[in-house]
Amino acid sequence: MIVAGVMSGTSADGINTALVRISPARDQAALKIMLIGHSGFAYPPKVRASVLAAMNSARASVADLSRLNFLLAELYAEAVLATQRQFHVRAELIGCHGQTLYHQGEAAEFLGRKLAVTWQSGEGSVIAARAGVPVVSDFRPADMAAGGKGAPLVPFLDYLVYRDRRVGRIVQNIGGIANLTAMAAGASADQVVAFDTGPGNMVMDAVTDRLFGKPYDRDGRIAASGLALENVLRETLGSRFFRQKPPKTAGREEFGREFVGNFIRGCGRAKKQDVVATATALTVRSIADAIARFVTKKTLLYRDLVVSGGGTLNPTLMAALANEVKPLGLRLRFSDEFGIPSEAKEAVAFALLAYQTWNRQSSNVPSATGARRPAILGKVSYV
Repeated sequence: MIVAGVMSGTSADGINTALVRISPARDQAALKIMLIGHSGFAYPPKVRASVLAAMNSARASVADLSRLNFLLAELYAEAVLATQRQFHVRAELIGCHGQTLYHQGEAAEFLGRKLAVTWQSGEGSVIAARAGVPVVSDFRPADMAAGGKGAPLVPFLDYLVYRDRRVGRIVQNIGGIANLTAMAAGASADQVVAFDTGPGNMVMDAVTDRLFGKPYDRDGRIAASGLALENVLRETLGSRFFRQKPPKTAGREEFGREFVGNFIRGCGRAKKQDVVATATALTVRSIADAIARFVTKKTLLYRDLVVSGGGTLNPTLMAALANEVKPLGLRLRFSDEFGIPSEAKEAVAFALLAYQTWNRQSSNVPSATGARRPAILGKVSYV
């Protein structure tokens, strides 16, 4: 079956699509996955501004949120159709994560009830109508209904692609948020450890935008010209999220506009280059610290740190991360070595999750999300 996966992450920079051929197997852990092709599409500037405003607004317009839900669906459908034309392939099913506007994995008080909630925008019915095939979307709520945090959801793909009987691997995705999946050699699915480690590109990009008026630090050049502020790093890494044991998940609610404002103020009168360098070091240190605290207490269980996501395009970040995890006995590798390009991995993951749902199979990893049971994820929109 050919499935199109669609992903737009917390960086809100655009849409990634992947066309994937998935072949069945008696054992769900032995499904065969072949990437046919992938593409990326930047959000138009006004759309990105609208998405970021919706994410960060305490009082968003209900009308505008409704319009955004339908607009994003049109863009997702156009992205799938363009990718199909590019690779001369037609998908039979689409898996669309949607754009996360709000995610609260921890239950909190609301009108007399304690609730964990999430909201992904991008109407599945519109995508199905425009693309002419069924769509599976809105993957997080089913896991949350089963007591999970609704994230991370990529570990199902990680376990399928990266597990090894002889080598322990940690798979680290660095998108807007950074998350890892750890699998000791020969680990079974219920032994997988996965959680969000903290900011990926989100804080770096926001700091660069505020201080330099650029959407991101291209090739990490600004960070490379500065020095990280150790006192700021120590104070930030001592905050609750980084000390909290997994399972845990994060988003703009933790590392968005308010966090970035406090972070910049905490850097005082430091040079702007040093502030960007400190934000970059925060991503590196938070990843290495999470691995050391919660994963590699027995370091010999793991050998590879397999990285993916937009962060892999930042050589300054990659060099610092390789250096930081070396004392943990880990060597840095890229997901491209395993047949899935870094920028396509999450789109491939949602193609796989859609395939599972279409076949009425679960695809959450309870040991990663904290769910009480396996769950069939997503909602199906028919043509």
